[in-house]
Amino acid sequence: MKIGIVVPYSWSFWGAVVEHAELQSAALRALGHDVRTIMGNDPPGQFTRVLHPRHGRHGNPPPDVIPIGRSVIVPANGSLPNIILSPRSVVRIKQAIDREGFDVLHLHEPMTPIPCIAALAFWEGPTVGTFHASGDLGWMRIATPVWGFLADRIDQRIAVSDMAAQSAARWLGGDYTIVPNGVLIPPAAEPGGRAHRIVFAGRHEARKGLQVLLEAWPEIHRRTGAELRVIGADPLRVQLLMSRLRVRDGIEVLGFLEQDAFTEELLQAKALVAPSLGGESFGMVLTRAFACATPVVASDITGYRDVMTPETSVSFPAGDVQALAEAVESLLADEPRREAMGAAARQLALDRYGWEAIARRLVEIYEAAAA
Repeated sequence: MKIGIVVPYSWSFWGAVVEHAELQSAALRALGHDVRTIMGNDPPGQFTRVLHPRHGRHGNPPPDVIPIGRSVIVPANGSLPNIILSPRSVVRIKQAIDREGFDVLHLHEPMTPIPCIAALAFWEGPTVGTFHASGDLGWMRIATPVWGFLADRIDQRIAVSDMAAQSAARWLGGDYTIVPNGVLIPPAAEPGGRAHRIVFAGRHEARKGLQVLLEAWPEIHRRTGAELRVIGADPLRVQLLMSRLRVRDGIEVLGFLEQDAFTEELLQAKALVAPSLGGESFGMVLTRAFACATPVVASDITGYRDVMTPETSVSFPAGDVQALAEAVESLLADEPRREAMGAAARQLALDRYGWEAIARRLVEIYEAAAA
């Protein structure tokens, strides 16, 4: 097949949906399919720095990405996604659809303007949509009466979790096939022999709970002597937060990392800490850690709860600073237990979240849409 993947966000700024689409594209190509991804791109320069204070990857997209315009930051669902709202992108999407001759289009967050909405309007072939977000989705109050009718053009609806399916069905109705986010699995990962440090990975958004971890950090550092590596969040904003909380010792702020570097950090850490406060439809960062044989300490919230198991993770009440400190200490204090959890996490990732199996399942869904 020739498959078009449409993403309403910018390639230049990392996020779970962008990562999902990139890994999906690679997995489908490995099965012999021809794949193009239609999404935004914010080239390096002063204009991009003004629009986007967030640190991103400001190089050129790979050849399989069809860029359709710049993005802007739009608050949504407790996050700050970079959405493509340029009217010029509508023309570029139509041109891409007309030129490429796709057999099927796969839209991520299909109700998000402008790329997905334009694709639904112009494309007349088989269409698959994946719904990622969960929660109230208050912005759908505007979307449903204006362009919600375009959802009827989606032949097969996918949700990454039960919560994402429930959130979409609340506004759009319909039936949803649950296909979890796949994860990049390195060829080898040993749970033992790790550096005495833990990792936080996520954007600097209130719902990611970095402040909770930093408030707990002096106690964690005093009890365990471990180091903390902060990945993904803007370094300047993290430094400001650390100064406000008067937290300094044992923390290294790494900012955005490319895939290989991020994987290497997970392979070397003793645990990933995910203190999110809510708004997570799927614990993708947790499964990334699992794939690297790295156990997880995470908030007991919907989305994460569907991914964690007692054999792979330690949970604590969201926002509870003391409980977080105790959870991390208990994991790091028992190395045999920690290694066993890491091995179980790796096996869980292989069994449930490997991209090859998920890609084959997607192809079956594409064939059903085409039929």
